[in-house]
Amino acid sequence: MAKPFTHSLRVRYSDCDPQGVVFFANHLEYFDVAMSELWRTAIGPYDEMVAKGVDMVVAEAEIRYLAPLPFDAEAQVAVTVQHLGTTSMRSALEISTNGALCSEGELRHVFVATDGGGKTPIPDHVRSSLATYLG
Repeated sequence: MAKPFTHSLRVRYSDCDPQGVVFFANHLEYFDVAMSELWRTAIGPYDEMVAKGVDMVVAEAEIRYLAPLPFDAEAQVAVTVQHLGTTSMRSALEISTNGALCSEGELRHVFVATDGGGKTPIPDHVRSSLATYLG
């Protein structure tokens, strides 16, 4: 099994609700940040793919909350690519702090043509670059 991509971040005060823990919707924001950092590390600037006529959109998001993620915690967001289809990819994500799993979820992205032409195949260079993180 491939080693997941991991990105660390510090929980900001503005990310928290009145109880002092990360507001539920911000877990998805953390997922998005980790996906962007995975992209930058594995493939390069996202804008280069878009300039070549391919973009991707979130088609599904699923999340389970398991433990509070408090203000000022150092969180690790792990991403494992679960599946690379013809026009979509599925990723599993986990957010933890101090070894405790706080949330876990999945994202499904669909690749689309920037000219409005609908779904498009995953570019070969994207597929091969993400293979390192395929679990």
